[in-house]
Amino acid sequence: MPTKVRDRLEAALDAIAGSGAAASTVMAKVHTEAARAAADAADARARLGLSLGALDGALVSIKDLLDEAGEVTTAGSRINRDLPPAKSDAPVVRRLRAAGAVIVGRTTMSEFAYSGIGINPHTGTPGNAADPTRVPGGSSSGAAVSVGRGWADIAIGSDTGGSIRIPSAFNGLVGFKPGGGRVPTEGAFPLSYTLDTIGPIARRVADTVAADAVLSGVAAPPSAPVAADGLRLAVPRGFLYSDLDGIVGPAVEAALGLLAKAGIRLFEVDLDAVVTLPLAIQKDVTITAIEAAHIHRDNLRDRAGDFDPRVLARIEKGAQASGATYVGMIRAREAAKAAVDAAFAPFDAVIAPTVPAVAPVIADLVDDDAAFTRANLTALRNTAIFNLFDLPAYSLPIEIGQPLPVGLMVVGRRGRDHDLMALAAALEPVLQPSPRTA
Repeated sequence: MPTKVRDRLEAALDAIAGSGAAASTVMAKVHTEAARAAADAADARARLGLSLGALDGALVSIKDLLDEAGEVTTAGSRINRDLPPAKSDAPVVRRLRAAGAVIVGRTTMSEFAYSGIGINPHTGTPGNAADPTRVPGGSSSGAAVSVGRGWADIAIGSDTGGSIRIPSAFNGLVGFKPGGGRVPTEGAFPLSYTLDTIGPIARRVADTVAADAVLSGVAAPPSAPVAADGLRLAVPRGFLYSDLDGIVGPAVEAALGLLAKAGIRLFEVDLDAVVTLPLAIQKDVTITAIEAAHIHRDNLRDRAGDFDPRVLARIEKGAQASGATYVGMIRAREAAKAAVDAAFAPFDAVIAPTVPAVAPVIADLVDDDAAFTRANLTALRNTAIFNLFDLPAYSLPIEIGQPLPVGLMVVGRRGRDHDLMALAAALEPVLQPSPRTA
């Protein structure tokens, strides 16, 4: 007989409790009794032969920037601890509850979702699920680790510049960033109104598809599975493949070999003219920094000393930008989308390393601002490009026995999220012929 949801939940709660103080660096809040009630309700439905869908009874964690009625949405900050509890659930949280998901708790994150590394001086930094001495990736740091440690089946995170895909790559998980505007962001504490997205992290593509159907309110249409044989994937040698470290580079090349062996048609193309457009558009300041400066304008004035200094520095840079600069960037972004769409049109997807390097060691970054900045820029380099273009993207784990997790980013075409999901499901078994060691 299938394992009861309540039994699975109790095993997760025991594992969280058994992790001692380290648990608080991953889970900002554990909803023990509410989760038990939800698990019991799922088991009761199962006994009656009833189901609310694919997420009924799934253990789900949610990032601590999503509103839950009665909970303070801290967004990983000291400042937000003084906010009143949320009056209602965010739309995506309401949808999860209605689908029968068992919300285990709220996960920690980089302060205000503004880092691809996951170090947080206020809550502590979760150790990577594959190697606790290494960073988890951010900003959905606790989200990825909650899945990597088996405390949740699915984690709901946010992705403004890579915050779902980076921790997924660092922890050996599947992460999906939907196309811009597809999942409602109301009730999520914002980093960038323009670029924020909400999506799932899980161990399997199928779980991200099920979660996306609930989050977006649009289930994938029934269709025949996509065959790997015959897919047309662009391999944009150049910027996205430059400066790969000694683990990522060989792992990605091995993955390309596996894809080719599976009959997938790989086209080595030069897409630098379009993939580097975000650097040209944001050469002095980013859209995220400017919008974050607006969001935090009162706290910049009144509580600057309560920010993580590394986050504060980036927000303050945005505060120095002019309105004319911002408008010009927004218009240039919209114009660039057409060029990207045309360049991607001949292919089913574009593939590249999710992150050019494996997760760095926490101790190397905690007290070294220069090393942190370099690592953060490296982590965000490939992923942030596709937020600017509002394209859907996956990070899929490469499992060829390398010593640390490596992710392959698969980027779909605009408005073709469901096509990308089917494609990712076809690639998943090809990229995992053997378990990762250590």
